Amino acid sequence: MERPEFDSIKDYEEFSRYYWYRDELIKICKIHGLKSSGNKTELNKIIEAYFSGERILPDNPNKEKSRKTAVKELTPNTGLIECGFTFGNRFREFFSKQTGEAHFKFNVDMVATVKEVKAKGDESFTLGDLLEVYYGRKVYARYDRSALQWNRFVKDFCEDKETKVYKERLKTAAALWKIVRDSDREKVYSRELLIEFRDKIICEGE
Repeated sequence: MERPEFDSIKDYEEFSRYYWYRDELIKICKIHGLKSSGNKTELNKIIEAYFSGERILPDNPNKEKSRKTAVKELTPNTGLIECGFTFGNRFREFFSKQTGEAHFKFNVDMVATVKEVKAKGDESFTLGDLLEVYYGRKVYARYDRSALQWNRFVKDFCEDKETKVYKERLKTAAALWKIVRDSDREKVYSRELLIEFRDKIICEGE
């Protein structure tokens, strides 16, 4: 099934049948005047909202800057949006003191949570809540690993002994991936997939 142009797609259900690179999602959002920052999950949610009739617009940097300067003292009760949270030194030092970790590092679920909180505009979410996410006592958003689909596909492709006959395995894997990416199939490699489309990718691998 060939992937249609974005503007010819009728709803999000149809849109989600196909694979889209993050750069493509960003381009779609920019063209339609939508917020175009974030990971693939966030961009997909923006596009899902768009199909539902809701427009999530780009952030206002001036508003964000004023929030950062307004809050001078950080406490666990400080709102994440209120203080203009970033992953910079100021907030790293705050969490270092809270946890006792001299070399504090934000984990991936904290990153996902912050992005989700900002996307929703959830002003009730505090730095204390984010601390709970760090300790695993609170779940707000999970890190999305869907962006690793291509890497997993290539790895599985190269581990299959049947693919050793191809001189340019990465190029062949890319050709097979393109077929899967632009279809409504599950985005995983299998030997059955290789057999089904062997004739279409044979020229790419030799």
